[in-house]
Amino acid sequence: MHLYLHIPFCHRICPYCSFYKHTPGDSSIRLFIDALLAEAQKRAQELPSQTIETLYLGGGTPSMLSPTHLRLLFSGLREAFEFSDEAELTMEANPATFTSSTAQLYLELGLNRISLGVQSFDPDILTTLGREHTPEQAKDSFHCLREAGMPSINIDLMFSIPGQSQDSWGDTLDTALALKPDHLSCYNLTYEEDTPFFDRLTSGEWHDDDDLNATLFTLAHEKLTHAGYHHYETSNYAHPGHESSHNRGYWNGADYLGLGPSAVSTVSGRRWKNIPDSARYQHMIKTVGHAEHESEIIGEAEFQTERITLLLRTSTGLPLKYLPANASDAITRLEQNKLALVENNHLRLIG
Repeated sequence: MHLYLHIPFCHRICPYCSFYKHTPGDSSIRLFIDALLAEAQKRAQELPSQTIETLYLGGGTPSMLSPTHLRLLFSGLREAFEFSDEAELTMEANPATFTSSTAQLYLELGLNRISLGVQSFDPDILTTLGREHTPEQAKDSFHCLREAGMPSINIDLMFSIPGQSQDSWGDTLDTALALKPDHLSCYNLTYEEDTPFFDRLTSGEWHDDDDLNATLFTLAHEKLTHAGYHHYETSNYAHPGHESSHNRGYWNGADYLGLGPSAVSTVSGRRWKNIPDSARYQHMIKTVGHAEHESEIIGEAEFQTERITLLLRTSTGLPLKYLPANASDAITRLEQNKLALVENNHLRLIG
């Protein structure tokens, strides 16, 4: 089982982010943690397996939780679930929210992978994105984690940001590579509805340039693969052994449990989403024992479509057994047009 926890708190709201999040305000983080753990206890009793293969703390900004809250959270999770000896435990971290002492705490809690939300090493681009850290803080935070002995560190980067030139993106990639992270995620900015970025796009102030997107994507691919990183999924690069097991679980169609407001779960063919409201989430957990907001049964055809879509994004490709019997002509056309190839009984797109 793969486990995701949504921590919605942020010191500052980034104008491009569409995930459910909010500043702490007058919220009691202790009561929020209590609700998360109550949900964890209830769901653990319902799961076909209580053994956790991967844990991912996302948000929001999980790293803004205090040491006291983190200890409480991890203690409660280990009471509710059994963690595999080889479990991958990841937490997203904002470079401005932790120190060398908290980096050491992460290890004590069992975290073995940190995903640093750097986004850019260009100060002007960081201002556009509304990020609260500086390029220097991002580098310092990486060194804190490395010196503490964190086994695997990912750096998140974004491209096609308004005002970002090809040279700026190239410099950000070079700076990231100089740090020698174990994993890099390079995401093309998407303009999500209900964000200030989307408003500026639809007003005509900003434009989404497909040709520039392709150029910056190609630049990342060339630099990172030349540096020895394996391009194992459209947006993800890793040194061998540092690929994200949690994401691979999603891509392969494994069951996953999501805890927290707005979190999504898919278990045994049923998918549900928690209410995207922290106060109502806590109230529902306390009064009815769950916070389900939406629920549906995922049929076999829909499940297969999702799996095909996700696996074709990976370098491994799609096992041919997941394709319908009448797909052979389509595969042949893809091969003839040099858009895909078949090897080891997998269909793999050629990028």
